[in-house]
Amino acid sequence: MVNTLGAFGALFTATFIFLTGNGLLNTLLSSHMAVERLSTTTTGMVLSCYYIGLLTGSFTCHRLIQRVGHIRAFTVFAATTTAAALLHGLHLSPWFWGVLRFLCGTTTFGMFMVIESWLNECTESRYRGRVFSIYMTLTYLGIGIGQQLLNVGDVHGQTLFIIAGVIFALCLVPVSATEGVHPSLPETKPYHFMSIFRKAPLGMMGSMAAGLTNSAFYAMTPVVCTDIGLPLRQLSWIMTITVFSGLAAQWVVGTLSDRFDRTVVMTVIATAIAAVSGFIFVIGETSFLGMALGMGLFGALMFAVYPVSVARAHDIFGGQDAVAVSAGLLFAYSIGASVSPLLASGVMTLLNSPFGLFAFWCLINSTFAVVTLYLRKREKIIIVTVKDQVAFAPMKSTSSVALSLDPRSSPEINR
Repeated sequence: MVNTLGAFGALFTATFIFLTGNGLLNTLLSSHMAVERLSTTTTGMVLSCYYIGLLTGSFTCHRLIQRVGHIRAFTVFAATTTAAALLHGLHLSPWFWGVLRFLCGTTTFGMFMVIESWLNECTESRYRGRVFSIYMTLTYLGIGIGQQLLNVGDVHGQTLFIIAGVIFALCLVPVSATEGVHPSLPETKPYHFMSIFRKAPLGMMGSMAAGLTNSAFYAMTPVVCTDIGLPLRQLSWIMTITVFSGLAAQWVVGTLSDRFDRTVVMTVIATAIAAVSGFIFVIGETSFLGMALGMGLFGALMFAVYPVSVARAHDIFGGQDAVAVSAGLLFAYSIGASVSPLLASGVMTLLNSPFGLFAFWCLINSTFAVVTLYLRKREKIIIVTVKDQVAFAPMKSTSSVALSLDPRSSPEINR
């Protein structure tokens, strides 16, 4: 295991550096548009372009990787992301930033695909779960630490855009210096969206609800914090606390998910998210301490919806279809994530309040809780007892290649 982790040192380092820059840039853009007083709807439209780019990248990036190899493709993706990050600081225009956000989304997916296919190629089945967990942990850590870099410069100026560009450029170093052969992209099994939905509707609906919730958090929370008067330092801590709370809660959620009926766990989590969001919306909490406590609890719940939904779908389909099913669930997540900033900004504008974001979260998750209660009866056609449930694994939406790293896809642990 030590040798395995040592071999992945460069890739883990690149992952951490890249996600640190990504965490900084995503929050910086939302904050910058808020302080420049762009409308909430405009902000939501611009930031939605990033997730549309991610969705587009899932259909296009593999072609470049297969044609020129992993290292060269990663260089193209990282260099393009670096240029886009720097160009954001030159001129503020919704149309210009929308194009740059779309470009960043596409190249970000490509970078994930390169890193994850490399990890997948070199991971032995017996170490797959541990390597996957380390990768997921680094993902959360990089995004969380990136929020703190907001305090290094002035959100009004170009310094933070330059820092983000430098970080993206630095992630080239460990990958470019790596020795070894080019790995091959894992074979992907075809999936049919509607067939997965018909057999595991809860998994599909849960993934879409997670996309609607999570992307609105990254895109619109900085707008809320800015509008209620929190300084940049406190905004960065709100974002960091939320992300780290989600990381810390993974083990607890996983334990509960493995010991109890997952449909019940999903209902409880969705109901709790709706309750916390509704409470913050009603009281209109504007203090840093109140927001930090509320968002910490919210983050612990929010980041649990997607992995529990994925685990529920795997309970029904089994390990032989793990990669194909997870690809379908990731597609559902991406659809929700693509429209979420726009929908959330629309609710905020309609209610004429930054706390409309919490109303949006309350609406999405209360609806999902009701749908879960209804659909769990339909899924009982295929009986899944607690002892038959597959092992919970932390999941974060990255690229379809990461699905092959999921330890549930290993033949020796499948039922």
